Amino acid sequence: MAKKTQTAYDRVQAARSSGRNMGGYYINRMVDNFIELHGDRRFGDDSAIIAGIGFINNQPVTVIGMERGETIEERMKRNFGCPTPEGYRKALRLMKEAEKFGRPVICFIGSSGAYCGIDAEKRGQGEAIAENLFEMMGLKTPIISVIVGEGGSGGALALGVGDTVVMLENSVYSVISPEGCASILWKDAAKAPEAADALRLTSYDLHSFGVIDKVIEEQNRSAEEVCSELKKFILSEISRMKRISTDELLAARYDKFRRIGAPA
Repeated sequence: MAKKTQTAYDRVQAARSSGRNMGGYYINRMVDNFIELHGDRRFGDDSAIIAGIGFINNQPVTVIGMERGETIEERMKRNFGCPTPEGYRKALRLMKEAEKFGRPVICFIGSSGAYCGIDAEKRGQGEAIAENLFEMMGLKTPIISVIVGEGGSGGALALGVGDTVVMLENSVYSVISPEGCASILWKDAAKAPEAADALRLTSYDLHSFGVIDKVIEEQNRSAEEVCSELKKFILSEISRMKRISTDELLAARYDKFRRIGAPA
């Protein structure tokens, strides 16, 4: 594994970069014959989450990706990549469908957090995230979660309960933003770089803690090379998980999350 050559806050800025590829990029380049499905069957659709079915090298999959858009118009339509309750409920609807038909679930995570508007709160933002966490823990099909950008708080964790959790090298995954943490601890958002170090939110930190299973390196590599390695790894993990029973899969998933933060 490559040595860290950047500060934690450098990684945060890289994860937030306006040119960074989000879920839609990986879906378009990795998934064949992708068919996007819409709506949560309760209220509406959420453009911050792209979800549907397709094939990865002839392997049928359900794919769910957070997307912020490229133009300012698209970003406004997609709430700048911050999902609403409808997005999480749409994602869960497709996960339950994947379970029914035995399709592995692939989640691409990249969001500063769940949409914090009052309408989202009125429609049960917290409950929608909690329901995803509960249901994903017992979903009877393989789940692979990939953090491709900024993984912020419960808004990211709502798609993060995976049998295998992967991070791109310059992505981050944290309970709070460095600026938010600095504002609380030091009453000064300018101390965000110090907060980023303290939060241990980089891919290498989280891999060392056992929170994630693999880091996909990005330094001196093109987006196509990163996507190619990620695709190969996803296929290898699907193949591995298909060789074990559902009971073994669920037991391993439970144990994986129970071990996080436990004393050695």
